[in-house]
Amino acid sequence: MKREKGPAPRDARAVSPARIIAVSFAIVIALGTLLLLLPACTAPGKRTTFLDALFTATSASCVTGLVTVDTGTHWSTAGQLVIMLLLQIGGLGLVTFTTFFHVMIGRRLGLRSRLLAQESVNGTGLENITLLVRMVVTASLLFELTGALILSTVFVPKYGMRGVFLAVFLSVSAFCNGGMDPLGFEEPFISLCGYSSAPVVLAVIMALIIVGGLGFVVWSELAEYRLRHKLSLHTRVVLIGSTALILLGALLILLLEHDNPATLGPMSWGDKLLNALFGSVTCRTAGFNTFDLAGMRGGTKVLFCVLMFIGACPGSTGGGIKVTTFAVVMMTVWCVVRGNSETVILRRRVTQEAVYKALAILVISLLAVALCSGTIMLVMEDYHLPASGLDVFFEAVSAFGTVGLSSGVTAAANIPARVVLIFVMYLGRVGPVSFALALATRPVRDRNVVLPEGRIAVG
Repeated sequence: MKREKGPAPRDARAVSPARIIAVSFAIVIALGTLLLLLPACTAPGKRTTFLDALFTATSASCVTGLVTVDTGTHWSTAGQLVIMLLLQIGGLGLVTFTTFFHVMIGRRLGLRSRLLAQESVNGTGLENITLLVRMVVTASLLFELTGALILSTVFVPKYGMRGVFLAVFLSVSAFCNGGMDPLGFEEPFISLCGYSSAPVVLAVIMALIIVGGLGFVVWSELAEYRLRHKLSLHTRVVLIGSTALILLGALLILLLEHDNPATLGPMSWGDKLLNALFGSVTCRTAGFNTFDLAGMRGGTKVLFCVLMFIGACPGSTGGGIKVTTFAVVMMTVWCVVRGNSETVILRRRVTQEAVYKALAILVISLLAVALCSGTIMLVMEDYHLPASGLDVFFEAVSAFGTVGLSSGVTAAANIPARVVLIFVMYLGRVGPVSFALALATRPVRDRNVVLPEGRIAVG
């Protein structure tokens, strides 16, 4: 008797794009750690521990910017080149780079490669994914080159040929929303505090942060706008939401800090406006600062936490839960309050799948930040290390949002706390939902199976 064929067994070799991307970041971090441990990467008279190398490699690969050792004084030129390379790969993604080089040498991409590239750049379709990847890498390098040329007009007259390297490093770090800088030779851990009155430097850095944080799909639509005269709902939400968050954030920072002698107080009103705007922009996961963050008022730190948690936009070099996720959740709440059964944004109905994913991202992200900050508090209290609850929460949000702004907790943290921060930086860069999917071993339930409905009371 002949047996009927059942469903084909699932290919055990098939690996989800989320898992491949998660593994690719882990590989980059591992290689970066090994390179930074080489004696040539450490400045003379300095000593690099394994944890310092791992922390720096993770921070650079996840474009975060938190550091345990000063980038400008601890690492040699070779070490800084490794960090800059990690920032570049981490910002665009290893998968994006490998796909780009395959396209450039004329290799055709199979379906799995296209799906992987689509996941990496957060594309919306497979038809033009190779063109999108090529545009992403080419445009990124052009933006970084332009930023470096403009920054060179400030740093070359000041530091000679060394200024070229400083300009390139800062341009790559800003565009990739990395927040690392090699300016520690001016003063350790100074970031851009020495340039709070330099409008050219701050304007270029802000422009690179914003462009890098918009997302690759948005670039593509804006580039084609002259032909199509149409923008998708995604792009409109990104542009409106990003503009609103930057301007509102700048206004609140100015109101809260304009008379604070530890931050904006000593500046002229022109510099106060510029630095308040810069502070709002850098909260979009960039990590540069132009004034002492530890000296900020509590209300400003809470504001920074909110902006860092929201972060940049999908498919960008930035982190956070993303502007679109925040918009979907807020509009879902607004529609429920008004008695609507569907989420509507700009007269467009949002799919239930997008709403569920946004809510999942929000909840998982809040849990991750809460667990991270709680764990850091516990391990630091065990060692009697000073840290306020707000500062620890600030650091946890900064790590998860891959921002890199610090209130001083990372420098004071012990080994267990730094290990927690390393994991949270990795989780924030890969994405909480993608990380969960990468760990999943059970196949997704067949969507054609209809389950009985159950009722549950909420609220």
